[in-house]
Amino acid sequence: MKIRAPKPTGEYAVGTFTYTVKDVREEVMAPGTMRSVAARVYYPALPESAEGMKRAESMSKNVTAGIKRAFHLPLNYEKITASGENTAECYENAPQIEGKKFPLILFNHGLCSYREGNSFLCIELASHGYVVISVAHSMEAACTEFDDGSVILYDKSITKKTYQPFLKAAAAMYRFTKMKGSEQELAGKFGEIQRKYARFLGERLDEWVKDNEAALTYAVENLQELIDFEKGIGATGLSMGGNTAYRLCTRKPEVVCGVNIDGGIFGDFTEDILEKPFLQISCKDNENVASRVYLRHTKPVYKALFRDMRHMGFSDMKHMMKPGYTMGRLDPDDMHGNLCSCHLEFFDTYLKGLKNEPDIKSNDVITVRVYEPDM
Repeated sequence: MKIRAPKPTGEYAVGTFTYTVKDVREEVMAPGTMRSVAARVYYPALPESAEGMKRAESMSKNVTAGIKRAFHLPLNYEKITASGENTAECYENAPQIEGKKFPLILFNHGLCSYREGNSFLCIELASHGYVVISVAHSMEAACTEFDDGSVILYDKSITKKTYQPFLKAAAAMYRFTKMKGSEQELAGKFGEIQRKYARFLGERLDEWVKDNEAALTYAVENLQELIDFEKGIGATGLSMGGNTAYRLCTRKPEVVCGVNIDGGIFGDFTEDILEKPFLQISCKDNENVASRVYLRHTKPVYKALFRDMRHMGFSDMKHMMKPGYTMGRLDPDDMHGNLCSCHLEFFDTYLKGLKNEPDIKSNDVITVRVYEPDM
């Protein structure tokens, strides 16, 4: 496995640090224990202030072990570190820019991914003048590292809980991905499948929101000199993390816009009206599971459908593994460039307020559609 980290294109260098919010509530999946929240912050720094600093690791030894255990990939921490490839395009504790604050974007990883699983996207956003806080969801991440040195690996029992009974659920989901129909019809059918086979994911959604609340409370109390909260907060995430971004947009007033990267809309949104601009990024395989996003909204909703992509290809793994069945055949740089461009256009418009509307248009990689308010 070779790591091919893309270079950030913004005017800023990128600093990073972590924090842990300890024992914020009882752990629902392990009664009698407490759930802590680990977060990584990516932030803009002056290029000259990072000169001579050592770059952060792309994957720690614990994360490498967690990914190897969860996905059975041939990862060797010592080997990739010795090769010089295990470096990220950011710097641990780079000096912050005095007297300058930046808008905040909350990022959430996918089920069985990890806090740094979309670091290339987070770093790119930070290089363009955003603070990105990537929130870890312990037990449901391949590996969660806390600042006291403790580690929680993925709870493999979760895999069995996700769809029950698994074979019938898998068959139903496969048929659903091939269905044709209106957004209303597809959203209704997906709701039926959830209620029958996938209640667990909907039940976990609010716990992920609580993880974000804990991470955000810490930021409000401790990072006022770095973050500009005046215009609100943006949210994005991959898979279950994108589902979380949608929930944050529908339920949290301080979250003013959001992006869902190829996530199914699990959970009960029957009474929800989306009153924030939203961007849905999908691949063909998962196009139907996000149909709910295009219904019951009072602001524009954008859809960017990526060609030749598969679900896992939206993560950093696209830059580590050969194109193929699990990642999709789209070139990694084309995927990354378009994924970042969609995010920057969207957040520059609806979080920074630099534009009246985002310049997200169809090209050789993505097909774009705009859903005007339907309420």
